[in-house]
Amino acid sequence: MRLIPALLAFLLLLAPARAELLDATPRTAVMSAFAPELVTLLASTKDKKVISVHGVDFTLGTLAGRPVVLVLSGVSMVNAAMTTQMLLDRFKVDALLFSGIAGGLDPHLHIGDVAVPRRWGQYLESHFVREGADGTLKPVPWASLPYPAYGVIQPSNAYVRVPGKAEPIRKFWFEADAGLMALAEKAVAGVKLDKCAANKTCLETSPKIVMGGDGVSGPAFMDNAGWRAYLNGTIGAKVVDMESAAVALVAEQNGVPYIIFRSVSDLAGADPDENRIPTFMALASSNAAKLVTAMLAVMPITAPPAP
Repeated sequence: MRLIPALLAFLLLLAPARAELLDATPRTAVMSAFAPELVTLLASTKDKKVISVHGVDFTLGTLAGRPVVLVLSGVSMVNAAMTTQMLLDRFKVDALLFSGIAGGLDPHLHIGDVAVPRRWGQYLESHFVREGADGTLKPVPWASLPYPAYGVIQPSNAYVRVPGKAEPIRKFWFEADAGLMALAEKAVAGVKLDKCAANKTCLETSPKIVMGGDGVSGPAFMDNAGWRAYLNGTIGAKVVDMESAAVALVAEQNGVPYIIFRSVSDLAGADPDENRIPTFMALASSNAAKLVTAMLAVMPITAPPAP
């Protein structure tokens, strides 16, 4: 019988440890994909303290008078999903704000504009559909395909696990929090966006803020005029990036409200000569960061835990 406690102890050693809560203060998470997108917000953060987990740096501090935790998701969907779950497991996050750049899909959007979409979808969660002898597409019977194909690539609804259901549901869109969207509408109304980059290159039009509409994400850098026309004309998306829809899915699964601010750095394949990210990345990043800062300044602060 004495072997049983020893066996249990051994099995406990093998069991995966629960993620450790690293900070008890309720904080708003501020996330960007890669360093240039977060530099302005990090520079404005006071009382910084960095906690590193598996190579990911989480910066605690105060921004616009609000307790925050800032983190880089890493580029593309897998990194974004992984980092978002790490963040939510280890910190008391009351809301998640994403600040970054995007490719503009809507012909009415210009470089420097900031889009705040009401929902996000994964356009490359998809089927590469079999073609019949006559050239028609023949999807498998279990396919859940909400939009027509582009070539043989047809967007698919994502699998989403729901408490109390044995099987996942299928859905394409993940909604930003309605309360945060309403608050953002008021918070950003008076924000003046940058028109000229640090190198004195200026935009032809004054940047504007576009609330609502749809955004899409996928694990590919999208710089193709045909795909741009498809994503805007068929799916109706205004902007495209490589992280937001993954963050949205994880936030929804964890019941954490989110909102995403994406400033147009290029036209995703419609730039007249070459992709404009090298010229306008810093300007676009700064414009998104301005809206995030304005948003943080008006969000109600969650009461700290009792001592």
